[in-house]
Amino acid sequence: MKILLLGILNVALIGFFIYLFRKKDLLSYFSGGRWWLTWLATGVITLMDELTSIFYVPAESFRFIGLHAIAIIAVTSLFIRFLSTRMTEIAQILEHHNIHGGGVYSFSYFVLGPTLSFIAVASIMVDYVLTACISTVSAVENGLTFLAIPQEQKFFIMFAVVWAIAGLNILGIRENARFTFSLFFVITIVLLTFLASALFESTPHAWATIGGSFTNATREVTERGIIGGYGWIIFAVASCILAYSGIESVMQTAGLVKSWRDIHKAYIFLALTVGIFTPMISMLVLSSSVNPAQHETDLLTQYAAVLNGVPFGVVVGAIASVALVMAVNTAFVASSELIERVAHRYNFHWIIKTNKRQSLYRIHILSAVFFTIIILLTSGSQQILAEMYALGIVATFSINMGCLLIYRYTTGTKEIREYYTSRTGTLFIFIILVSCFGYLMYEKPYGMALWTFATVFALFVGFRVAKKKAPEIKEIKQTDSPMNMIFHLAESESQRVDIYFRRPQEASHDLDAKSIAYVSLYSPRQGIPEKIGTNHFRFVNGGQTLYDGIVEILYALEYELPDKKIVVHFGWPLSSWIDRMSIGVMVAGIMRLPKLFPRFDFVIEYFGRSTVVSSHHSQ
Repeated sequence: MKILLLGILNVALIGFFIYLFRKKDLLSYFSGGRWWLTWLATGVITLMDELTSIFYVPAESFRFIGLHAIAIIAVTSLFIRFLSTRMTEIAQILEHHNIHGGGVYSFSYFVLGPTLSFIAVASIMVDYVLTACISTVSAVENGLTFLAIPQEQKFFIMFAVVWAIAGLNILGIRENARFTFSLFFVITIVLLTFLASALFESTPHAWATIGGSFTNATREVTERGIIGGYGWIIFAVASCILAYSGIESVMQTAGLVKSWRDIHKAYIFLALTVGIFTPMISMLVLSSSVNPAQHETDLLTQYAAVLNGVPFGVVVGAIASVALVMAVNTAFVASSELIERVAHRYNFHWIIKTNKRQSLYRIHILSAVFFTIIILLTSGSQQILAEMYALGIVATFSINMGCLLIYRYTTGTKEIREYYTSRTGTLFIFIILVSCFGYLMYEKPYGMALWTFATVFALFVGFRVAKKKAPEIKEIKQTDSPMNMIFHLAESESQRVDIYFRRPQEASHDLDAKSIAYVSLYSPRQGIPEKIGTNHFRFVNGGQTLYDGIVEILYALEYELPDKKIVVHFGWPLSSWIDRMSIGVMVAGIMRLPKLFPRFDFVIEYFGRSTVVSSHHSQ
C-alpha cells in the first residue's frame, strides 16, 4: 500500500514539474531592456538556502529544549511568517527610494547612516560565514552517514568542499535560476517521498508525543508566570530560530526582480512550502524511535533508513549533501555581492578587482580562507557552529525590525500606501528578537565572541571610511548656504517675507518671488532634492532633529533681517498622531517657537484642493 501511494505521489510530482518546465517565462523574463527573475525563481533560490537547516536544526533544538522542540519549531515558523510581512514592507520602502537589493545593509544604511550600517554588514557577514561553515560540516556528516571515516579525513573533505566551491566561483561558474530549479525538482521528490513515508509510518504513540509537546510547552509558559513564561518563550524560540535561516535572502535578491510585489509573492511561497514542511518533518522525526541525542549530525538520514531501508537513507544523505553544498555556494556568492556593494560605495576598488571571467576572485579567496579558519577553530563541531549561527541570524533580524520602527515612526505611511503593516506588531517582533539576542549573547560565548569581533572591526572601519569616503559628502557639498537665502530675501522691496517649510517632493507657487523662500530640510542619504525655483533653498539635516534644523534657520533670519516682517508657514499635519508619532513631536516643538521668536508670525495652514497653494505641507 505504501509503495502504491508513493508511486502515485511521485508520478503526480513529475507531471506537475513537467507542466511547470513547459511554461514560458517561468523563472525569468525580458522587460525594459534587461532580464528579470520571477517571484518563483526568487522563492526557489531562497528555499534552497532555508531548507538546508532541516538537516541539523531538529537535533540542535532537541539538545536544548528536548521534545518541546516539536511545538516550538512550529510556533517559530508562524513567528517567521509574521516577520516576513515586515520584510515585504522594507522591500517596498527601498524600491520607493530607488534602492534595489542589499537587504538589511541597504535599509540600515538608509535609516541609520553610513557608520552604524557597518553593524549590519558585520551581522550579515557572520551569517554568511557560518552558513558556509555549518553547511559544509553538515554536508559531509550527512553524506558519510553510513561510512566509517576518521575525523581527520572528514576535515580534509570539508576543506575540499570549501575550496572547490571557491574555485568554481573564481572560474566564474555560478548557480543560476534554471539549474537551481532543476535541483529543487529532485530534492522536492525525495523530501516529499520522505514526508509521505513518515506520515504513513507514524504511530499513535508518535502523535501522542506530538500532542504532548504542545501541551507541555503551554504548561511551561502558564505555570511560570508572566516573567518566567516570557523568559521560557525567549529561551525556546532562540533555540529553534535557526530552522528558518535564510529568510532574509529574499530581500538580498530584490535587485533581480522587477517589483517588491515579487518579493511579497516569494515570501508567500516560502510560507506555503518550507514554512509547513520544516515543522512537519521536525515533528515526525523527533517523535520517532530514532534517538536525536545519538544522531546529532545525521538525524534525518538515519530516520530515512528506518522508514524505507538503508538505500533510501543513502539517497536522503546524498540529497542533503547536495543541498548543503549549494548553501555553501550561496554564502560565497552573497558575501561577494555584499562586499562588492560596500566597496563600490566607498571606492575600495582593489578588493573588487575581477579576473578575465569577471569573478571577484580576491573576495572568494579571502572568504575561503576565513571559512577554513572557522571550521578549524570550532573543530568542525556542528554544535558550536549552530550556537554561533543563531546569534548572527537574530542580530540581522533585530537590525531590520529596529530600522523599520525608526522609519515608520519618523515617516509614517504616506510613502508606502500600497503595503504597510502595524507598528505595534513590528514593535512586538522587535522586542522578541532583541530578547532572543540578549539571551544568545549571554549563553553562547563563541557566538558572542565572533559577532563582537566582527562588529568592532566593522565599526572601526566604518568610522574611518565614513568621514572621508561616505557618498553623502558629495550630496552635502551641493547644499545651499543660509546666506544665499538671506541675500535673496534682502533684495525684496516688500517689508514682509514668507518662509515655507516644505517637503522635497511637494509643489510650490511663485517660484521666483523675492519675498518668498521655500525651505527643504533633507537627509543626505536620500540625496539632495531637485531645485524647483530660484527661491527654493535646500539645507542638509544631518546629525540633528528636524526641530533643531528649523530653529537654526530661524535664528539666522532673525539676526540678518531685523527690519523685515517674517511670517513662517508650516503645512497642516494630515497624518494621525497614532500613525506618525513624529508629527506629534514636531508640532510640540513648533508650539515653542513663538516664545523663541516673538517678532515672527507663525502659521500652520491647510489649503483645499481648489486653492492654488494647496500643496504647502510642512516637513
